Amino acid sequence: MIRLREVTLQRGAKRLLERASLTVFAGQKVGIIGANGCGKTSLFALLRGALHCEAGDVDIRPGLAIAHMAQEAEATSDAALDYVLDADRELRALEAAIAEREQGAQHEVDPARAAEELAAVHERLAQIGGYSARARAAQILQGLGFSQRDLARPVGEFSGGWRVRLNLSRTLMTRSDVLLLDEPTNHLDVDAILWLEDWLSRYRGTLLLISHDREFLDNTVRHICYFHDRALSLYAGNYTQFERQRAAQCNAQQSGYDQQQREIGRLRLFIDRFRAKASKARQAQSRLKALERLERVSALQRVAPVRLSFPSPTHAPQVLVSLDAVDVGYLGTPVLHGVHLTLMPGARIGLLGANGAGKSTLIRTLAGQLQPLAGERRAGKGLKIGYFAQYQLEQLRAEDSPLQHLMRVDRRAREQDLRDYLGRFNFRAEMADAPLIGLSGGERSRLTLALIAWQRPNVLLLDEPTNHLDLDTREALTLALQEYEGAVVLVSHDRHLLRATADRFLIVADGRLDWFSGDLEDYRSWLAARREKGRTEERANSAAEGGRERGRSRVSARRSLERRVQALEAEMVQLSADKARLESELGDPNLYAPEQRPKLQTCLLQQRHVNERLAALEQLWLELQLQLEAFEVE
Repeated sequence: MIRLREVTLQRGAKRLLERASLTVFAGQKVGIIGANGCGKTSLFALLRGALHCEAGDVDIRPGLAIAHMAQEAEATSDAALDYVLDADRELRALEAAIAEREQGAQHEVDPARAAEELAAVHERLAQIGGYSARARAAQILQGLGFSQRDLARPVGEFSGGWRVRLNLSRTLMTRSDVLLLDEPTNHLDVDAILWLEDWLSRYRGTLLLISHDREFLDNTVRHICYFHDRALSLYAGNYTQFERQRAAQCNAQQSGYDQQQREIGRLRLFIDRFRAKASKARQAQSRLKALERLERVSALQRVAPVRLSFPSPTHAPQVLVSLDAVDVGYLGTPVLHGVHLTLMPGARIGLLGANGAGKSTLIRTLAGQLQPLAGERRAGKGLKIGYFAQYQLEQLRAEDSPLQHLMRVDRRAREQDLRDYLGRFNFRAEMADAPLIGLSGGERSRLTLALIAWQRPNVLLLDEPTNHLDLDTREALTLALQEYEGAVVLVSHDRHLLRATADRFLIVADGRLDWFSGDLEDYRSWLAARREKGRTEERANSAAEGGRERGRSRVSARRSLERRVQALEAEMVQLSADKARLESELGDPNLYAPEQRPKLQTCLLQQRHVNERLAALEQLWLELQLQLEAFEVE
């Protein structure tokens, strides 16, 4: 259990929590939501012990294993699979202990004690699932989008986004009682998010999840912790249920406040009217005391809503842009082949596919920022593109203000018109004049959208526009795109945005671009079938490759098998002798005397280890014999 009691938390000059309380019970799955900068990440640092509160208590049950996702990954030469396995420190320590004991077995002074210690280590390794650890790590990596070949690649070869996935993989690999995930869907595509949802649904520990993805929250958590007014409130249910409860709560609070204000008005009117009259002075004094004792209902603190809008295009050609037999790629290397696509006014298209499949490359080609490697791109007369990509945020000038950026887009516009327009995107008053260096990633994304909208494009090409945006701004973007009258091509891992915006979907996969006839639920089924097909092909390829290898080195393989069989038989002889010795010792009645209990436990543990090892070797010996017989048949 985790409990915060009357906690006050401050970062620099900003107070994040003030006398806040929260209780999370074992096994609960809680979504942490609130405006950007309210203190969600700081709450995680507090739970990890990386921060300390100014007042109050943080009680965490002793011995609780807490796993959290690191934000950076070192560019090491370790293979991706080993990097993920390293997250389980006990696993690595046990593996090292086994290797050390086996290596020094011939030098042991007390072989019986060494065998006992080795058996205990193997026992613990089995308890933590160590024998299946590599398979589990590989499944996590592949679920998050890594290919079989990627498992052996050094960490340093991966880009920043893929290293974030590696860190997420390490976090999931860590055996934990509490899992802290801070925006885990950033840098993930829809494919990986669907897999992560399934994984989290099977997680048996306590989950605390910071996310701005409402559909991801709906599918993973059963409680919502809401940051507001430097306090924490826990609601039962997922995000959609929280929205309903919060709306009802706000309505009730405002209704209570309005009703109380009317009552206060009546009391004051009576007091002011009759205070001076001797016959009514007593009643007036009584009402004055009642007014002083009245527990005030606070007015609802209304936050200025985020409003985004994309004005209607002034003109749109009959065909906006078309790709005819286009090969899409970089530096002469195609990513997509033979693309045929025609964008008409009013089109609403969502692009589906794994990261790296070519979605962003296709968007850049449509935008005219990449030239086709083959085929032809044709732009309609009067085409005006609004293109959003994450790298554009880095190109904004940190020393300039939002107003200065907008002035560069339209040098002829009146300053007041520009200020009024920025105000509609929540850049009001001094915020419009402040340098961008103090803005968050979400605020920079909102500014980029404002710069695009001012130009009244007739087609919007949006590549992951929701990264860094909070829930309110994502909802505002959804509504703005629904009202926009131009064409939209959208790449996003936010399924709520895709569902609400796209009429049709295109799949980017296997170097091709094809229309997808279903919805996002059908896409989930398509992904599952594709993964199963990939596993089947991988098994078939492995078998075929193994067959070719055996054909090239048949004699060498047979000799290797024979040597393995001989080694197994020698070990089995030794284990059989150990088994007989232990059974003899266990047959001695004196061993069961109370004072012999430690020795009895040791013998039983050794017997269990010997029996398990002997059974495993016998099974392996049978398999190797069958392989040797196959040589005879051939």
